[in-house]
Amino acid sequence: MQKAQPAEIRKWVEYLALEIGRRPATRVDLLRKVAERLTETFINLGYEVAQQPVPYKQTHHINIIARPKGSIDSHPGRPLLVVGAHYDTVSNSPGADDNASSIGGLMEMARLLADNPPTGLRLAAFCPEEPPAYRTRRMGSYIYAGSLKEAGIRLKGMICLEMIGYFNDAPGSQSYPLPFMKMVYPREGNFIAIVGNIRSARWTWQVKDAFKTGTDLPVETLNAPSVIVGIDFSDHWSFNKCGYPAVMVTDTAFYRTPYYHLPSDLPETLDYVRAAKVVDGIAAAVRLLE
Repeated sequence: MQKAQPAEIRKWVEYLALEIGRRPATRVDLLRKVAERLTETFINLGYEVAQQPVPYKQTHHINIIARPKGSIDSHPGRPLLVVGAHYDTVSNSPGADDNASSIGGLMEMARLLADNPPTGLRLAAFCPEEPPAYRTRRMGSYIYAGSLKEAGIRLKGMICLEMIGYFNDAPGSQSYPLPFMKMVYPREGNFIAIVGNIRSARWTWQVKDAFKTGTDLPVETLNAPSVIVGIDFSDHWSFNKCGYPAVMVTDTAFYRTPYYHLPSDLPETLDYVRAAKVVDGIAAAVRLLE
């Protein structure tokens, strides 16, 4: 089975973080440029692509939704599986980990699956996710999830990629929202986490079990109420709000990386070998769960 290539993920990270740079909601011009690059790449890989407008002031941002050629959303016996990531950043960061790493992972997974993509798979690049849209109905992911709900589309579940590139083997490099969690989870930031709310617990375990068939990267899970800081801090929030099971695959963001939302979130700080292992795990999960 073909494996994810670290160099391919890095190409996307360097394109987004260095060539494009900071990509806040106010830079509609830059975000449109990214949207066109994503669209072109999906099409070249053989996917059908829809550009969904996301209202923003007097203009709009764009969700990029890719699906296998000839597939339809309303298949009566086949619920969809959505894998998505956001491509915007906060205003003061080039966003190598947040969230170019995940867009790189999404596009590398699209390449791995291109020869025989599961019919019910939808690959989504969302915009915007960061403030001021963050955790509001103005998020790109909320617009997409809401459109699925309104159309009566069933989902098996949603997998959100949110920062998959930063790892640290140093003792004490991993922190947690609650002190007692250090007694249960690793103290080294050398794993990937699959995180969801209480209602998504079953989906979390399904994703984890399938993920482990494709990679040797350590994986931890957590399902908890939203009062635990970070549980719903990404696009999976939107799908939960629309009644769909959804999880976030993450390197745990500010609980691990010192570069979160800073100008120092640069491509050279990331571990592309382990990011590729995350992609291998998600690709395996897609194949098994769709």
